[in-house]
Amino acid sequence: MSSRRSRQSSSGGSMRDDQIIQLISKLQQLLPGTRIQRSNKASASKVLQETCSYVRSLHREVDDLSDRLSQLLSTIDADSPEASIIRSLIM
Repeated sequence: MSSRRSRQSSSGGSMRDDQIIQLISKLQQLLPGTRIQRSNKASASKVLQETCSYVRSLHREVDDLSDRLSQLLSTIDADSPEASIIRSLIM
């Protein structure tokens, strides 16, 4: 088997290995803390693991902020200007 074989994507098209490498490189550049290490080519597996960890941390952060916002909203008058501002920001 050739290492340059085509891969089938979920949409039915094909992707070459060089396209996958390019996408992994772009993904690595988006991850915080790995921008400095761009010259060190990380394995695709490592980049994908770091991406999953980062997305999980973002989900936790969103959940935490959502909880804090709910607590804030529960402590202020629903008809107050502050409540109106908060509602306009989240909608």
